Amino acid sequence: MIRVLVADDEPLVVEGIRTVLESAGDITVAATAHNGRDALSAADGVDVALLDLNMPGLGGLDVLERLGATRALILTSFGDQDNVLAAVQSGAAGFLLKTCAPEELIRAVRAVHDGEAYLSPAVTRQLLHLVRPAAVPRRRDAVQRLSRLAAREREVLELLAEGMPNAEIARRAHMSEATVKTYVSRILAKLECDNRVQAALLARDART
Repeated sequence: MIRVLVADDEPLVVEGIRTVLESAGDITVAATAHNGRDALSAADGVDVALLDLNMPGLGGLDVLERLGATRALILTSFGDQDNVLAAVQSGAAGFLLKTCAPEELIRAVRAVHDGEAYLSPAVTRQLLHLVRPAAVPRRRDAVQRLSRLAAREREVLELLAEGMPNAEIARRAHMSEATVKTYVSRILAKLECDNRVQAALLARDART
């Protein structure tokens, strides 16, 4: 069973998420919280923490920075762009819109539990449109870093930059998901990026 913490300041949202996740059969909501401090207290022993960014007291970003090894999936809305950018830098494992379909929520929790970052395509597009065009030095840095990649790695990066999950990248690039995971890990290492969103933004900077 995948043990999940659901933290959101709206009780109805928490119970709705519980209903969706536990319908999957392989996921259980092991803990819930309605503020950041309770989320931290309840995080021990869970596999995935599903965090709202806007909670009273400690916000989702504060909780994220203190979670340690627990993998965090961030629940966000279209009004949270600045916080999403900060969460990227803090190493969140995934980003999901609150308006997502139940199937996407389940898929995201499974992906993060399996060690794969999950980026909602809508969130990725939001981030790519948010970031201003890169200044010349920033573009030069991005181009220089991308030059470290082989042609096949560049192809995978471009698909990743469109917000595609590994399964879709595998289909488009005609390779297995396991191979995609290997490529993504190699790409992040070569680009010196902590997560997929940083790599996607770097790819955008190089094109600007």
